[in-house]
Amino acid sequence: MREAFNEKEYCTMIPPNLDFLAIVVAAAASFIFGSIWYMALAKPWAGAQGKSASDFKPSPGPFLTAIIAQLVMAFILAVIISLIASTGDAIKNGLITAAMLWLGFVVTTMCVNHAFQGAKAGLTLIDGGHWLGVMLVQGLVLGLFAG
Repeated sequence: MREAFNEKEYCTMIPPNLDFLAIVVAAAASFIFGSIWYMALAKPWAGAQGKSASDFKPSPGPFLTAIIAQLVMAFILAVIISLIASTGDAIKNGLITAAMLWLGFVVTTMCVNHAFQGAKAGLTLIDGGHWLGVMLVQGLVLGLFAG
């Protein structure tokens, strides 16, 4: 039977014991992963967009956006892991939770966007692999800090 709405419980959905250092480390580690990923795949990534690597001029805006987005991702992932994976192996729970969120939300959204944009399959594979790596790195770091 469904319990009555408890406002006090609802307002404490964000666990009070979040490790903010773990969140920052997870975001930084996943940003570093992304940097390595795209440096290694710069030519195929640009080619999948019909461009060359020299067509892209670095500017701080996208990097700042990426850092902020990965901080938000790490925070939300930490909340979710804390709420649903409170028992068992913290590293395993972090990795499984991250992979399931990637499969259910990240890659599905990205695939729809790429399909409507007419992006090449190679771009979807490269970008999808990047976001899987980001999620797994964050899940691993958060699991390590929780364990």
